[in-house]
Amino acid sequence: MRPDDIDLGDLDVFESNQAWPLFDVLREQEPLHWNPEPTPNHGFWALTRHSDVALVTRDEETFSSEVGGANLEELDDEQIDVRKSMLETDGARHWALRRLLQHQFTPRGLVGYETFLRGLTRSTIDAALAKGEFDFVKEVSADFPIRVLARMLDVPDDHTDQLIEWGNRMVGNTDPDYADVLADSAESEEFRLLPFRSPAALEVFEYGFELAAQRKGKDGDDLVSKLVNQVPEDGLPLSERDFRNYFLLLVVAGNETTRHAISHSMKALIDHPDQLALLQAEPDRIPGAVEEMLRWASPVYHFRRTATKDVELYDRTVRAGDKVVVWFASGNRDDRVFEDPYRFDVTRTKVDHVTFGKGGPHFCLGNQLARMEIRIMFEELIPRLSGGIALSGDVKRVRSNFVNGIKKFPVTVS
Repeated sequence: MRPDDIDLGDLDVFESNQAWPLFDVLREQEPLHWNPEPTPNHGFWALTRHSDVALVTRDEETFSSEVGGANLEELDDEQIDVRKSMLETDGARHWALRRLLQHQFTPRGLVGYETFLRGLTRSTIDAALAKGEFDFVKEVSADFPIRVLARMLDVPDDHTDQLIEWGNRMVGNTDPDYADVLADSAESEEFRLLPFRSPAALEVFEYGFELAAQRKGKDGDDLVSKLVNQVPEDGLPLSERDFRNYFLLLVVAGNETTRHAISHSMKALIDHPDQLALLQAEPDRIPGAVEEMLRWASPVYHFRRTATKDVELYDRTVRAGDKVVVWFASGNRDDRVFEDPYRFDVTRTKVDHVTFGKGGPHFCLGNQLARMEIRIMFEELIPRLSGGIALSGDVKRVRSNFVNGIKKFPVTVS
């Protein structure tokens, strides 16, 4: 295959899990690849090497999240303004928004959750294993992170199914099984001012505003209370738009990525029984194995930036205004950094993955929570799998080149 034959906008490739050899070709032959797109989009530059993910995500002055947004969709000025969240904000304002909740996601801020998380993990696992045969996504990997988010938002556990559904409908906006309206359809134009072009965003906004009204002026320690009762350090209070988009970001980020990381990690252990056996025999290795799980899972394929000036890369010119897409998943299979990158190896050390980004201002705010959730999940789950676990049907993937997700994962346990 030649680079000219590769289209990273082809969702069939990602749904069938065939993107990996395409990334291999691009990393070796054309690490800066121009990928045409159908109108109304204009195409994008794809960067697939680990070093270039680091370069772009650390340099917001040259590669902006704010100018054009963080996703492939090309937005007009009205869409950019209305949809803007912390994810699509650069500079001092980004840092001010980030610091509103930063403490809650530090190791110190999360220390009180360890006991709760372990108890929650046990109840989730016990309920699933009691069935003998179940969908791992539905019963374990989706159930657990969303219940953690519910705790952090201080909402009832019986709201979790709704939170999961909202996340699916928004992030799965290119998957017919999830989307109310497919993002590339004519019908989506009605929702062009909503994140992901999804009507589910309206429901999330309404839910967030109801919580905000209940928490305003009170001394709660949950995430919503922190958002509505604090002023960012730059002195500019959150607008209604700021709050609703921040809240929606929490619903999506607190649910989707950790769920898919857990699913991919469990499937890797099933596909590599020697690695599962090693962790069962030596459970002290599990904390270290989490980094390999995160590398392997790569739950987000890419993020987009926009060049703010002409840049020379690989003897080609990226023009100001061009879309530049960094493929985190490809960086996590770069053999310049990872020896034998397609080997799942829980003993791998110094796993310099880019799953959360690579430093820089947009480094994933929830990275410590995700690490804790994955560690506790497998510390509790792996000892309970002494009788074995196996696939009992086809694994189905989310139809998306943004989220690297599993939506169906039937297993049996003994």
